[in-house]
Amino acid sequence: MIAARLHNYHEALKVEEIDEPKIVGPYDVIVRIGAAGLCRTDLHIQEGQWAEKSGVALPYVPGHENAGWIHEVGSGVTNVEVGDTVIVHPFISCGLCRPCRKGDDMHCVNGEFPGIGRDGGFAQFLHTSARSVIKLDPSLHPTDIAALADAGLTAIHAVKKAIPVLGAGTKAVVIGAGGLGHIGIQCLKAYTPTEIIVIDPSEQALELARETGADHTVKVDGSQRELVRELTDGMGADAIIDFVGEKGAIEDGVEMVMDGGFYYVIGYGENINVPTIDIISREISFIGNLVGTYVDLQDLMTLTAQGKVKLHTSQYPLDAINDAMADLDNGRLQGRGILVPA
Repeated sequence: MIAARLHNYHEALKVEEIDEPKIVGPYDVIVRIGAAGLCRTDLHIQEGQWAEKSGVALPYVPGHENAGWIHEVGSGVTNVEVGDTVIVHPFISCGLCRPCRKGDDMHCVNGEFPGIGRDGGFAQFLHTSARSVIKLDPSLHPTDIAALADAGLTAIHAVKKAIPVLGAGTKAVVIGAGGLGHIGIQCLKAYTPTEIIVIDPSEQALELARETGADHTVKVDGSQRELVRELTDGMGADAIIDFVGEKGAIEDGVEMVMDGGFYYVIGYGENINVPTIDIISREISFIGNLVGTYVDLQDLMTLTAQGKVKLHTSQYPLDAINDAMADLDNGRLQGRGILVPA
């Protein structure tokens, strides 16, 4: 099969022919990839930020936002059949450990992460498990929903955590209206009555934010902190939902959250450098978010079917992977980049 593989950190991916994955166990599933989402995490992988955490051996195939059609199943698989349209939860969990029993898939003690810790979906076929696939209506095409497997899943996971603090009369600041942010805005609209303020340096991204439900948009141009303060009556926001996590976003967010507020960290790339006395005296809560659960993905698919969440995408053929990554890195993508195998 054709796949895009990372051979060395800080180098471009190579599109090449490799062996197709095979069924090994009774609950294995092979998915024929119809579309794979491009994530900022893929840039961080290329930069080597995940090298020690994932323990992956190079070369390998990135790609953790995948959708397609069931190509082959193991002898014990009963929830899907060959030909079914599916979206793939990005994590392979065992179902037996304590976190899995709690429904906390992302912390499975025996889990694997295709696209980060082993071969992923920047290819024609993906090896995963029956527990990881959600059967969809065949009217849904993978190119329309693939990136919801992580971008959407991470967004809804963070928003669901924030529901208890975002009741009527509250204000939430969304940092970043790109691939994750524009989904997060829609999830906030679906789940909460909060007033949504979106900040981003791109006017194009802010336009997308307005289209997807933002109540206010603020351009990052040096005046964003003051403008958010005005929009929050000088108090700051009840919640910051940060889909960027670098390039000045954290410093902005800390200044924009109210005392006693909540800061939901989704984007990453830099450190949170806040004196502990400030965290205590202002009583700020920082909450990390790692993708989401199987049920979160099911809920997201329901919202999508109801028309409450729509993914905005830019499509690339798989052999244009490095062009797509450059566009993402340089802020030229609107919405989410989608790679389509030949």
